[in-house]
Amino acid sequence: MDRSSHTLACLFSQIGLDSEAQAIKTFIRKHRGIPADVSLANANFWNESQSAFITEALQDDSDWAEVVDTLDALLREED
Repeated sequence: MDRSSHTLACLFSQIGLDSEAQAIKTFIRKHRGIPADVSLANANFWNESQSAFITEALQDDSDWAEVVDTLDALLREED
């Protein structure tokens, strides 16, 4: 199993989003504040394949799970 360390940039690239540092910051700023009762994968800004990737990464505890958890924490922060 590949246990290589993934970054937010790698995750954004994997799910088809702009992976440049400024684009990631902008995305997080735009979408932060996910309510506690909404899972990251069910946030309303993902498309179906992005949601499925996030769900699978967490359910399978894949090598992506840690960076998905990081993104989840960043998106739950309030302004």
